[in-house]
Amino acid sequence: MAAKILANLIVIGSGIVIRGVVQAYRQALQNASKTGVAQETLQNAVRRGSRALTENEARQILGVTEQSSWEEITQKYDKLFERNATGGSFYLQSKVHRAKECLETIYQPKSQPCDPVS
Repeated sequence: MAAKILANLIVIGSGIVIRGVVQAYRQALQNASKTGVAQETLQNAVRRGSRALTENEARQILGVTEQSSWEEITQKYDKLFERNATGGSFYLQSKVHRAKECLETIYQPKSQPCDPVS
């Protein structure tokens, strides 16, 4: 009998909490659309998905410093690329490749530059 009452309280309580969360979310969306924050967030999400790596991000991905030589960068690239090629993540492999491309533009300025800021 006590278990049944406890189960009912849990179900009723969770229903109340869920309704409250949904109402708060709706209110937040309304407030955001009034102030223009929603549109700005959407624009930032689109930009974030298509932006190039910065030099600092590329160095972090490959685990190299500003004092690293091009040979050290290519060694790190080869190691990380191969590690993700065999049973690893295609996404990480892509990030490693993009990081090398970005740093390549700094060490070999004939290519297109990446965003060196940050």
